[in-house]
Amino acid sequence: MTFKDLQLHPKVLKAVSEQNYTTPTPIQEKIIPLVLKGLDIIGCAQTGTGKTAAFALPILNILFPLQNTDKGGKKIKALVVTPTRELATQIEESFKTYSNYTNLKTTSVFGGMAMEPQTEILSKGVDVLVATPGRLLDLHKRDLLNLDYIQVIVLDEADMMLDMGFIDDVKKIARLCPQEKQTLLFSATMPIKIEYLAKELLKEPQKVSVSEISSAAKTISQELYMVPKPQKIELCLHLLRNDLHGNIIIFRRTKFGVDKLEETLLKNNYKVDTIHGDKTQTARTKALNKFKNKDVNILIATDVAARGIDISNLDIVINFDIPNVPESYVHRIGRTGRAGKKGRALSFCSADEKTYIKDIQQLLGKMIQIEENHPYPLDPKAKPEVHKKQGSKYKKGRKSEASKKKKKRWY
Repeated sequence: MTFKDLQLHPKVLKAVSEQNYTTPTPIQEKIIPLVLKGLDIIGCAQTGTGKTAAFALPILNILFPLQNTDKGGKKIKALVVTPTRELATQIEESFKTYSNYTNLKTTSVFGGMAMEPQTEILSKGVDVLVATPGRLLDLHKRDLLNLDYIQVIVLDEADMMLDMGFIDDVKKIARLCPQEKQTLLFSATMPIKIEYLAKELLKEPQKVSVSEISSAAKTISQELYMVPKPQKIELCLHLLRNDLHGNIIIFRRTKFGVDKLEETLLKNNYKVDTIHGDKTQTARTKALNKFKNKDVNILIATDVAARGIDISNLDIVINFDIPNVPESYVHRIGRTGRAGKKGRALSFCSADEKTYIKDIQQLLGKMIQIEENHPYPLDPKAKPEVHKKQGSKYKKGRKSEASKKKKKRWY
């Protein structure tokens, strides 16, 4: 099958062909015809499957005949709700690329940026709006946008919005749109709360799944390094010096951890930048562009960058901290090994993270290969370091003067 077989408008097809797309991915092949029929859809697909085009192309096809029919200016007819600023920007760029030969207008709104430039674009009229929940509701509350003409709403990365506490906002946004609308819900995983959300918001939805839910791409080699927590940084530097090359994303659990690791790598003359929630959107966009343009080859991030960021030719993902949510592991390593390319994922596991690894392996349905050939092995009998710091001995239930001062540990 080719894109020409999907009954898309010639002007949409022209834009698609300029991106050198000829054969649709499995999710595109299954979902595009269903969207064109006006059906509600639940789409389950891991990252990197071409999901954005699967909903963007048919939406543009639906809106194309309506592009010059609005009286008194353009009305928002398609809404995409997504959890993060980076995802909103990426989806906006995709819509603009695919609508290059139409008169359809797309913009995005999200927090972390001044509201005025966004409202100025909205006042001129747009057909497609991509938004994060908080900024969307804020603009609506101020009567700065109108959702009365929405024909299609897309709830993208629904499980991530659940994790970030946005589900109530999503329900409110859906209620603000017309009752008669087409709803498309996409999620990499389907926890029970997302199933309930789908039952509440969708009407007789068609379910489409292109791969086993929560599976990791088969093209990604996964390696597990058992290492004492205080020596994770030494292991990271050892691997960077001797084994790891190319474009690398390193995931840390906290913003503080991201900044401390950046400081250490910069002192060791590595080209590195960071993304986390305390950075302004301008700084986050700048860091991501530097990484994409290869001005830096290492990007350190919290899970804000774990899903939906489109980075081609990413060679390696390092889980410096093991995520405590198993699905986050799948989303993280899914940054590499995309579109059939080979990728590599390394995870540094300390004694207190063994339970997280067990949960991840249970989700994957397989064991992750343990790499034992490294200079900082973890004692198999090591217990979680709750009352213990490197170089000191503590008895259970007793606190030292150092611990009473609550000194921060950067790792």
